[in-house]
Order: sequence, then structure tokens, then C-alpha cells
Amino acid sequence: MITDIIIEAVYATAEHQHLWQGKVPAGICARQALLQSDLPQKFPQTDFHTVPIGIFGKKIKDEYVLCNWDRIEVYQPLLIDPKENRRRRAQQKD
Repeated sequence: MITDIIIEAVYATAEHQHLWQGKVPAGICARQALLQSDLPQKFPQTDFHTVPIGIFGKKIKDEYVLCNWDRIEVYQPLLIDPKENRRRRAQQKD
């Protein structure tokens, strides 16, 4: 019976990227595991209790039960709408 699994948690700002890898108990939920990582200590300005999270690019709920080698990603709001950004770049090329 597996008692621990290995997971990763990643977070990026404009200035820094951080990857944490560690063991957590099998059956742990994603939010609980994120809070056990070192991300809350490294980035105290971010509320890791409420930020949107996902696994490999797919948004998940806090209660998602992690599997071995899952990677929790912390999402931040977009600074600009991607469509608007493309429009601006297209206008600059003209």
C-alpha cells in the first residue's frame, strides 16, 4: 500500500519561477498539498488558500485527490486579454 506520493508545485511571477518537489501522504487533496509546500513561505504576498490551481494546464477544484507525480500549478489573472494583445501586436506591424 502506497503511503506517500511525490508531487510538484509550481509558481511564477514576472521576476521569479519556483518549483517545489516533495512527498505528501497518498489521498491528499490538491489545496492541502499546496499549503504544505514551501510556496506560501517563499511568496507570502500570494494567498495560496484562494488562488486558482490546476494540474498540467487543467483547472481543478481544491478537493482533487492527487496522484503520484502530479504537478500543481498556481494560476494568476491575466494582465491583458490575449485577443487584445494580438490586436495590439498586429497594429504595431502596420
